[in-house]
Amino acid sequence: MEDADQPSEITTRRSKRARVPAKIKFGDNQSHDRTSDPSDQSPGEAEREGSFDEFVEPRARAKRNRMEDSSAAAKKFDQSLIEVIKGNGKLIPQVVKLWVEQYEKDPKPAMVELLMMLFEACGAKYHLREELLDETDVDDVVVALVNLARKGEVEDYQSSKKKEFKNFKDNLVSFWDNLIIECQNGPLFDQVLFDKCMDYIIALSCTPPRVYRQVASLMGLQLVTSFITVAKMLGAQRETTQRQLNAEKKKRTEGPRVESLNKRLSTTHEKITVIEEMMRKIFTGLFVHRYRDIDPDIRISCIQSLGIWIMSYPSLFLQDLYLKYLGWTLNDKSAGVRKASILALQNLYDVDDNVPSLGLFTERFSNRMIELADDIDVSVAVCAIGLVKQLLRHQLLADDDLGPLYDLLIDDSTEIRHAIGALVYDHLIAQKFNSSQSHAKGDDGDSSEVHLGRMLQILREFSADPILSIYVIDDVWEYMNAMKDWKCIISMLLDENPLIELTDEDATNLTRLLCASVKKSVGERIVPATDNRKQYYNKAQKELFENNRRDITVAMMRNYSQLLRKFMADKAKVPSLVDIIVHMNLELYSLKRQEQNFKTLLQLMKEAFFKHGEKDALRSCVKAINFCSSECQGELKDFAQNKLKELEDELIAKLKTAIKEVTDGDDEYSLLVNLKRLYELQLSRSVPIESLFEDMVMILRSFKSMDDEVVSFLLHNMSLHVAWCLHSIINSDIVSEESLSSLLSKRNSLFEQLEHFLDAHTEVQEKGKRGNQSACRVCTILAQTWCLFKKSKFSSTKLESLGYCPDSSVLQKFWKLCEQQLNISDETEEDDVNHEYVEETNRDAVMIAAAMLVANDVVPKEYLGPEIISHFVMHGTSVAEIVKNLIAVLKKKDDDVHNIFLEAMRRAYHRHLLELSRSDDTSLASKSVKDCKDLAARLSATFMGAARNKHRVDILRVIKDGIDYAFVDAPKHLSFLEVAVLHFLSRLPTPDILEILKGVQKRTENVNTDEDPSGWRPYYTFIDSLREKCSKNDGFQDEKEGATVRRRGRPRKRRNIQGKKLFDDHSSSEEDSISASDEDARGDEERQVEEEEEEAPLIHSIRSSAKLRSLRVSREENKGQTNPGDSGRATDTVAASGTSGGPPINAVQGQDLVVLEG
Repeated sequence: MEDADQPSEITTRRSKRARVPAKIKFGDNQSHDRTSDPSDQSPGEAEREGSFDEFVEPRARAKRNRMEDSSAAAKKFDQSLIEVIKGNGKLIPQVVKLWVEQYEKDPKPAMVELLMMLFEACGAKYHLREELLDETDVDDVVVALVNLARKGEVEDYQSSKKKEFKNFKDNLVSFWDNLIIECQNGPLFDQVLFDKCMDYIIALSCTPPRVYRQVASLMGLQLVTSFITVAKMLGAQRETTQRQLNAEKKKRTEGPRVESLNKRLSTTHEKITVIEEMMRKIFTGLFVHRYRDIDPDIRISCIQSLGIWIMSYPSLFLQDLYLKYLGWTLNDKSAGVRKASILALQNLYDVDDNVPSLGLFTERFSNRMIELADDIDVSVAVCAIGLVKQLLRHQLLADDDLGPLYDLLIDDSTEIRHAIGALVYDHLIAQKFNSSQSHAKGDDGDSSEVHLGRMLQILREFSADPILSIYVIDDVWEYMNAMKDWKCIISMLLDENPLIELTDEDATNLTRLLCASVKKSVGERIVPATDNRKQYYNKAQKELFENNRRDITVAMMRNYSQLLRKFMADKAKVPSLVDIIVHMNLELYSLKRQEQNFKTLLQLMKEAFFKHGEKDALRSCVKAINFCSSECQGELKDFAQNKLKELEDELIAKLKTAIKEVTDGDDEYSLLVNLKRLYELQLSRSVPIESLFEDMVMILRSFKSMDDEVVSFLLHNMSLHVAWCLHSIINSDIVSEESLSSLLSKRNSLFEQLEHFLDAHTEVQEKGKRGNQSACRVCTILAQTWCLFKKSKFSSTKLESLGYCPDSSVLQKFWKLCEQQLNISDETEEDDVNHEYVEETNRDAVMIAAAMLVANDVVPKEYLGPEIISHFVMHGTSVAEIVKNLIAVLKKKDDDVHNIFLEAMRRAYHRHLLELSRSDDTSLASKSVKDCKDLAARLSATFMGAARNKHRVDILRVIKDGIDYAFVDAPKHLSFLEVAVLHFLSRLPTPDILEILKGVQKRTENVNTDEDPSGWRPYYTFIDSLREKCSKNDGFQDEKEGATVRRRGRPRKRRNIQGKKLFDDHSSSEEDSISASDEDARGDEERQVEEEEEEAPLIHSIRSSAKLRSLRVSREENKGQTNPGDSGRATDTVAASGTSGGPPINAVQGQDLVVLEG
């Protein structure tokens, strides 16, 4: 043997791993390789090429030193391998070195120790006999291990919550990584050690016990990752050897040096081939089965590992044979797996050199990548949008493919909207992905004017709806610096740049953009948050906002008046322009000697107030002038306050003139416009209209045929004036009899007019005539005024005479009118979508008004509470949320909930009986009975979980009293058992159900039920249901019907969208067996997904769902699909806060925020 002829060389290289000649495939080549004399190469060339011999020699000396100290080091570690992995991970490198040395001396005992560690890492203790190791069959051992798991003799270290196992997973991975690195020069290629380990790992990864699959998959995936590390090192050595060989061949044709390098190159190449075969073995034996395991964590780890493999070793893995698995898992039902696949693809597309190899993959799966941008999981969607950006960067997508993505600019999720905003900015505004355009335009392509022009082009698509425009601006604002270029925007609005011509539409969008950008720059939200949480900022953020406020003021100071003067007559632009002043630092007007500009600005705002009659313009002007009168200092503050007083006086004078014109028979338009102005002004401050109040009462009494809108604003202004008078009295130290009697007189006049119109609207709507807006206003004003003068608030005080409670007849008329508004069809309500004050005149506002009376104990709950709750499921999600909130308030107060629930179901059941008697239409009857069942299901669902035990007595009372009602005049009302009572039974334990069953059966002991079989059929159905529940012993199981499952995340999207495949042979033949327990787990998971239903969050403040209805309609048209229950998601979270200085009432007309519990 050649090794025998070179004893000195073997002695020198003793620490190398190829020390077992019988088991080392490349031992001879390695020995012969190392016999080459370094003197064969010139010193200069050795320095240039970095001789491999010079590189190896220090490592040999290091390993020789390690061998000399191994006996001393072994004494330190008396722990087994598994104990080291469970314990201190810092010891793993040293322990691995000692184990490798033991393996080189005596392979079998070391291998037995390693395999037993492998078994115990999976949680099973199984002993192998050293002498039978070669004869032991892998399958027999795995079967024995599975039997141990069936007996429960397995411990799960990986998922254990115990503190001592918290590092188990990391330590296990570290162990195998260290082992492979340590074995790279010997046992790794002996075709015994790792072949045996891989056989056991692959076999265990295909067993039914989940813990085996988890740990085996973890080890197997790490083996490939570590193999790649070794393969990359070998690849680097191969390249170095090839360079040395090429240099040597240039000097001479043949020689010992060339022969040595040839052998080294061949050996290294063979090692790489072997290690790649080991990777393929694990991939085909483990990965192709586990990437679709029932356990999503295993699937995630597989995809994460595959992504690492492709990135780390593209020469083997960057091909369609492996890429297809990333494409397939884009359709995985687990969000974590989809996200792992997307992140892996992001890393691949991030490397430009990978893109050519991804051509076919991109073609097949790009559509699925775009679809994932609208994934149900927010994090997946955000990652997918980032992936789409990378595809655009490489110009792998056409612009036509991006249409669905732009709809996400108005998505509910802030994260998704901002991710799409970044894509829109990069692709459409900055055009970073279009190199030809950006280079052609040069620096001008990045100017603010160009970027703003492109942004305006985008906003043209949303011009019809200002709210959608604000959403788009909010999405892009963070990335677009041109939006903070105040001087550029102002210059464009003033047409100072002759090269840029703005259309009227563009100018409107640019003013909205300017106002929105100003608000964002000072830390204000322009799009409502989904959680309604108050924003908090740190000191640095506040300083930044203050600096921005200063910059905005300086930029606007000289040109603000010009902008207002130019767009004074434009009702679309004035609100945005006027709003800007409340975000400016007004002190700078004095510091910069710009007092005259400020005075001119205030005068222009006053003129705008009297030039417009629309809500947005009026509200902006009032807010701006109030801000100036309170925030300015010195002379400017006096000027602003005087200007506000002039505005009030002029408005009162205009109102007097308008009232006189109406009494003289002239048109009502002037009166209506000035009433709107007064209404907006009174929302924020008290206006002295004592002289006008009697005129308002007079005109209401004298002119019964006035337009409904005029009547509504007369009543609104009267009620607001009464509220401000009450506010003044409550906050006064001394209350005069004159002021008290004046308030009572005004209140009584208001109630007189409200009750008159209450009767009038009830009669009008009974005749089928329209007039629902005015009727809604009457309902809301009545409820709010009743709340103001709640009797209990003033009882036992000096102001007791102010207390008021409506009598039962007025309350019944009030609810009758409310009920008529609730029953107005959606189509009729949609006719008023674009109306200015539509959010104050829809069914939500009416239901809030009624619920507010019950929640605040303004009226007796015994009548109105059940009436409201009986409409729980009849009018859509937004009304249902209001009723749910009311029920939560009633339960919190520990009120007599069971009687209210029972009475609500009785009234719903009574409506059903009336429907049966009125019409022969079976569809109407079936709808009414469905409403009854749904109501009972929703009410019973409020007793879930701990509430079921707490309210057990209430549940029993509902059931027993419901049974009593059903048997009154039996069998007439027996169907009440089936439609109402039955739903509450599932909330009770089996003993209570048995008791109820006996009680119900006693009621029919002396009754001949055969006389009316159809009438008594509901009774027998009820009895059968009771017996079935008892036999199944499911008393403690929550009934699915009516129960709502709160689900976090986004509205549900289409599932199981098929991605395109690279190959047609992706069949189920690769599927391995799965344990029965895992099949059950799969079934439970799928059933849970199917039973999830969309539900908006429980609201404590409610905003009209009509405010953003155009947003909803637009999304429905774009997406072609809607989720029931999504309509109020984006809109219910929007609430306007009350203005400072307002009257202390729970709800004020015109405000969007109405709180049920005072």
